[in-house]
Amino acid sequence: MILPGATLGMLGGGQLGRMFAVAARTLGYRVCVLDPDPVSPAGTMADEHLCAPFDDADWLRRMAERCVAVTTEFENIPAGSVRALESRCIVHPSAHALEATQDRIREKTFIRDLGLPTAAFRTVRNAGELAAAVDELRMPCILKRSSLGYDGKGQFSVSDIDTARRGFAAEGEVPSVLEERIDLEREISVILCRHESGLVRCFPVAENDHRHGILAVTTVPARISPGLADEARQLATRLAEALEYVGVMAVEFFVTGSGRLLVNEIAPRPHNSGHYTLDACVTSQFEQQVRMLCGLPPGDTRLLTPVVMTNLLGELWSAGMPPWERLFAEPGIKLRLYGKTEPRPGRKMGHFCYLHEDTGHARARSQELHAELGGKSVI
Repeated sequence: MILPGATLGMLGGGQLGRMFAVAARTLGYRVCVLDPDPVSPAGTMADEHLCAPFDDADWLRRMAERCVAVTTEFENIPAGSVRALESRCIVHPSAHALEATQDRIREKTFIRDLGLPTAAFRTVRNAGELAAAVDELRMPCILKRSSLGYDGKGQFSVSDIDTARRGFAAEGEVPSVLEERIDLEREISVILCRHESGLVRCFPVAENDHRHGILAVTTVPARISPGLADEARQLATRLAEALEYVGVMAVEFFVTGSGRLLVNEIAPRPHNSGHYTLDACVTSQFEQQVRMLCGLPPGDTRLLTPVVMTNLLGELWSAGMPPWERLFAEPGIKLRLYGKTEPRPGRKMGHFCYLHEDTGHARARSQELHAELGGKSVI
């Protein structure tokens, strides 16, 4: 076990790294962040910020000299950088786990090969494969670039070969996945942690509403049957075990109109839909990330109160600072801002949680408060 007083490393300086740094420092650890942004949200919370590219061999060596163990903030950290650190210090998750999840073709193939249910899809690497995929799948579909696509970016609706070609060309004909649209009832996610011993603990299942491909609202507990929630936790656990994963990870699912569960994506890190754990669970996903990195036993994942989380995007700042006093007037609200200096449309600037026994009330009231801040309806 790595105990308080040691220095932990974080590759990545965004809000997930920031919340990890807060959790680690609260527990008594020192934190070293490596990120090229001189004003990164995590860097401002760390004991030390190494302002350098993720693939700079010299700075990676310096990080390994400072840190007993290192973790990652997002899946697009170069796997080669993680391997370079693995030869010098403890690193979780592994380069192997990152490689399996940072490319949609590898990820979806991995899920399918495990025998887990997914939407029907085909790999697209060239114009010939695109035409074959359009012939083999039922329209409408979604064309998704295989790498570097997130929050709805790099995705195109496809109704025929012409729209498929336009979408493929718009992304530079990079490797992609063509996936059938499903009869979607709702989207859910499971956040879990897996200890190096193989012990897995799951947080309560979350229900997610998106707007323009970006997570807007998370409701916990999800409005699904106990049996479906158990199935989601079991499938997520199987994925973590197959990856020999150590750390915190999220698995996103589609629930079809017929009640079937389909695996959508794996995130090898804490997840936006798990931010509710900061205020509504015994242990947050970020404390759990610290615990898994340090080989400590997992914390209690119990939900203390139902909760609705609402994301705050950059457009709320279009007329200046939002009127936060509207939120502070509501006793059940917990506001968290991410320390980002430049608000932009679609950029995640913060979130608030509404803690209330009645999630129906919390969802409705959260929408009213979001509107009072200057936002549009998201659910």
